[in-house]
Amino acid sequence: MPSTPPSRSRTVLVTGAARRLGRAIALHLAGAGWQVAVHYRSSIEDAIETVAACAELAGASAHFDADFEDEAAVRALLPRVAAHFGAVDAVVNSASLFEHDEAPSFGYALAERHLRSNVGAPVLLAQALHEHLQQRAGAGEADASGAVVNLLDQKLWNQNPDFVSYTLSKAALEAAGTMLALALAPRVRVVGVAPGLTLTSHMLSEERFAQLHTLSPLGRSSTPEDVAGAVRFALDNRSITGTTLLVDGGQHLMRFPRDFSLM
Repeated sequence: MPSTPPSRSRTVLVTGAARRLGRAIALHLAGAGWQVAVHYRSSIEDAIETVAACAELAGASAHFDADFEDEAAVRALLPRVAAHFGAVDAVVNSASLFEHDEAPSFGYALAERHLRSNVGAPVLLAQALHEHLQQRAGAGEADASGAVVNLLDQKLWNQNPDFVSYTLSKAALEAAGTMLALALAPRVRVVGVAPGLTLTSHMLSEERFAQLHTLSPLGRSSTPEDVAGAVRFALDNRSITGTTLLVDGGQHLMRFPRDFSLM
C-alpha cells in the first residue's frame, strides 16, 4: 500500500463520488480507513449525503465540486483537496460522461466533451498527484508514493457500435494509463479497473437488468461491491501498475452486438 506517516490516515480523492458507482467506491474505501474527498459536479445534496456516510466510517470526509470540462477547475481540484486534508495519497477516477452516439451521428462537439471529461481530467489529476508527491518527497518524506485508479469498461474488450465517443474516450484513457505508469513511476502507480454491467439505468427495467446481468461465463456480472473491492486491491498492492483488472464475470469474453442498454 502507499506508504504514509503513521500519524495520519491515507487520503483518496474519488471523482464522481456523489452517486452510483463512485459512491460505492467512496464508502468502501472509507470503511477501509481512508479519508475520502468526494468530488461532484452538480449533485451537491448527494455529495453531502455521501460525505456524511463516509465520515461515519472513517471519521474524515469532505466534498469538492469541479466541472471536468473546465481545465482550470480540474487543475485546481487536487490542490484544494491537499489543502483541506494536508496530503493526498491516491486518486480514483470514477466520474464519467456517458452520452449516446453512433457512427452516423458522430460529431466533434460530443467527442470533445467526452475526451475532456473522461481523458483530460484523469490525466491532469494523475499529473497533479505526481507533483504533490514530489513536493512531499522534497520536504523530507522519504517514501512519498501513491496510486491512480482509472475506471474503464469491459466494452473495450467487447466492442459494439454504440456510444462511439464514450468508447473512444475510454480507449484513450486505457492507453493513457500505460503511458502514465511509465512516465510517473516510481512515485505513482496507475491501474485500470474495468467493470461489466454493474448498475441499471433509466434505459433498463429492473427485470431486463437482472436478465442481462446473468450473461457472462460466471453467470453474473459485477456488483458495486466487486468493483470497489478491486479498486481497493489496486490501491493497496504496490506491485501493480500499467495494467487493467477486468471485473465483469467474464463478459468481455462474450460477443454482444449492442450496448447493454440497447439490447
